[in-house]
Amino acid sequence: MKVLQLTEQAAARIREIMRDNGLTEGGLRVGVQGGGCSGLSYNLALDTEQRPGDRVFEHDGVKVFVDMKSLLYLNGATLDWKDEGLMQRGFTFINPNSSGDCGCGESFAV
Repeated sequence: MKVLQLTEQAAARIREIMRDNGLTEGGLRVGVQGGGCSGLSYNLALDTEQRPGDRVFEHDGVKVFVDMKSLLYLNGATLDWKDEGLMQRGFTFINPNSSGDCGCGESFAV
């Protein structure tokens, strides 16, 4: 099992976002930080290069950068992209380490 997986939909959306931002190098930085009503929240951002201590995963030509601290919370997780109308559009995590999400879906607990 990979530490962090992407669905085909997530990889396609990341490639689209990178293309829209004129990025031909780099990938998606995925992190976990303290915050939100459940204590932890995901952080997603485009990044052009690997940082010291990062683990780099590649799925369907998309690089994903994860710092070592965030790996503890993302082990076995899958990042998906949902496009089910205006109200349910965005990246979602399927995270086996999460013991629950807050009502707004912005944070999680372990």
